[in-house]
Amino acid sequence: MSNYSIVIPARYASERLPGKPLRDLAGKPMLAHVCDRANESSAALVFIATDDPRIEAAATGFGAKVCMTSSDHQSGTDRLAEVADMMSWSDDQVVVNLQGDEPMMPAALIDQCAGLLADPAADLGTLASPLERIEDMHNPNAVKVVCDDAGFALYFSRSPIPYSRSAATDTLAVESALHHHGIYAYRVGTLRKIVAAEQSTLERCEHLEQLRALSLGMRIKVGIPAQRPGPGIDTEEDLQRAEEQMSAR
Repeated sequence: MSNYSIVIPARYASERLPGKPLRDLAGKPMLAHVCDRANESSAALVFIATDDPRIEAAATGFGAKVCMTSSDHQSGTDRLAEVADMMSWSDDQVVVNLQGDEPMMPAALIDQCAGLLADPAADLGTLASPLERIEDMHNPNAVKVVCDDAGFALYFSRSPIPYSRSAATDTLAVESALHHHGIYAYRVGTLRKIVAAEQSTLERCEHLEQLRALSLGMRIKVGIPAQRPGPGIDTEEDLQRAEEQMSAR
């Protein structure tokens, strides 16, 4: 799919990793790596959306298109919606939210995520992989998703899902859950409905924005990538791990 756009929301503030988008990774800002992955995809347009002049200056320096957005946004999704309005995109336009802390998201997977919306029953598309470690089932930073037989998300959680009632079903539970990757494809009309809605109770409990879409009755198509993306960056340890993986490659 090439008739889609990518928006990379980027904010400077981060509780666990201050200045995260501009932190050095393999000799250049992490955000530059994210932009490279986006530009390697089939997307027609790529924008960085930010409210911080430091990010704007850095992004302009490495040749990215930048949209300056409001500092009042609570989430990257809100920032995407502002860009969609600035660009006067139609409700049918497909846009991918590529997180600014995903420097190792392969371009082929970005295309795969956008392509999930070829299914007319899908309101959103996202990606998830089998759990790598049993420990991830109990790690609140590893968001889990369980799906129906058609590949649509039933629920996302930071807690272990499904719950295993005995040791005999532990393996079955791990095999049933997928590790969610923070990338989303929307039709712009769907994006606008999501940002216009109030936070759902489930979203407030789990601090997972995609639960708002499920609470609104939207269907999220989950694709399993053939190639597992590299780590997202939330901590100094994540940054070091990504540096090591990039060096190894």
